[in-house]
Amino acid sequence: MTSTVRKAPWILARSAQAAIAAAAVADAFRAAAVRDHYLDHTAASLHESGFISMIFVYLMALAIVLFLVWLARSRRNAQELSPQASVPSRGWTIGAWFIPVVNFFVPRRFVLDIGRASSASWEEKRDTTLVNLWWVAWITHALVLTVASWTAPGSMAFLVLAEALMIVAAVLLGLVIERITALQSSALGATVPVAPLAQA
Repeated sequence: MTSTVRKAPWILARSAQAAIAAAAVADAFRAAAVRDHYLDHTAASLHESGFISMIFVYLMALAIVLFLVWLARSRRNAQELSPQASVPSRGWTIGAWFIPVVNFFVPRRFVLDIGRASSASWEEKRDTTLVNLWWVAWITHALVLTVASWTAPGSMAFLVLAEALMIVAAVLLGLVIERITALQSSALGATVPVAPLAQA
């Protein structure tokens, strides 16, 4: 009997990072186009904002799918690397992102749990701070958008702040993905697979 040799999900990591970056850039163009249409209601501005918004939705959906697939794969690797660690189930790892209120708190904890279980090289202060900064940027971005839609639609100040937070969150998430994948790559590379039993 042999063990299944796992590998760090580098292809998924790179794909998720690229999709997240593309979605962040598309969101900046989308926000600018929507603001232009809000200030100048014309058929051309409506068409432009609708087209760019559609591209953003496709890119964001792709980024979400790739990130969640990467996260699920990383969770499985972390569970194998640290069987005794507190790692969420596969269904809960993905499902928590779609439950209102819960998705403001629980996913961050899951990413931290997966990171800690991935390697003894996880640096509690530095790596936890990285995850926390990403999460604060992401949640603040969502809150700024909500407040802007209620109080000041079309506000340039809110637009700049929201998009700056979006880009910061995207960069930090890319770094989180890079860090956890690198830790797993190192840990899995150091794992010695079980040798096959000698045939009688």
